[in-house]
Amino acid sequence: MKLYDCATAPSPRRVRIFLAEKNIAIETIQVDLRNGEQFTPAFRAVNPDCTVPVLELDDGTRITDAIGICIYFEAMQPDPPLMGGDAKSKALIAAAQRRAERDGFYAVMEALRNFTPGLKGHAVPGPDAYEQIPELAARGRARVQRFFERMDAELADRAFVCGERFSIADITTLVSIDFAKWIKLPMPESCMHLRRWHELVSSRPGAKA
Repeated sequence: MKLYDCATAPSPRRVRIFLAEKNIAIETIQVDLRNGEQFTPAFRAVNPDCTVPVLELDDGTRITDAIGICIYFEAMQPDPPLMGGDAKSKALIAAAQRRAERDGFYAVMEALRNFTPGLKGHAVPGPDAYEQIPELAARGRARVQRFFERMDAELADRAFVCGERFSIADITTLVSIDFAKWIKLPMPESCMHLRRWHELVSSRPGAKA
């Protein structure tokens, strides 16, 4: 089993944190996204979508989605549960994770990919060419600010995104916020609850993965 990774990319980081929280170590292969290794014939043979992470199982099966990979490891090693322990918690965590992904992670990606000069012709991840749309970059930045405000309000009365237990929803939210900071969209000073939460989850050993 091996994980195709990129140490500087946000999506594989979600998997690394997930694995660290479960104390699972596997072989990793670094893919140089900055220099376009994901578009080479060799990597296209691994994942035609030209994205990381990719988990390759011992039988050759490849899982090419970050959350799909996490679902696999959650099923293989249920403890500690990061996707919920019963029907209710599983549903609530899945919903929170998807919202953090939609309103946070993808909003930052929208801002980055429609603005960064080095991503011209690659405004959408994958093998197909899509031109940048500056208006989408502006919309992405606005969406990120709204994400900060909403999460700050929700974290006013809870320790973690889904209550009293750390989950995959916290992982996606953490990576989204750090991703936003990387493109110079930091949390507002006024978001004191979000800042408290960020300090808490950033102190977990898995956050350094």
